[in-house]
Amino acid sequence: MDIFTFALSTEHIALNDLLKVTGVAPSGGVAKMLIAEGQVRVDGKVELRKTCKIRAGQTVQFNQAKIVVTA
Repeated sequence: MDIFTFALSTEHIALNDLLKVTGVAPSGGVAKMLIAEGQVRVDGKVELRKTCKIRAGQTVQFNQAKIVVTA
């Protein structure tokens, strides 16, 4: 499993933007599609909201990638 750490520079980031900026998804459109298909988990639960606000302390998983969000 690939583990990425993403440091927030603001209070939160939209889930689809997080997948795009970390390189887990090649584009925002692909990120939205993956989320809509139920392939992305936030803190272990399937997340279907494309612009779900991800905050420090949360973990996002897709396939073999895990993103740990820090402040």
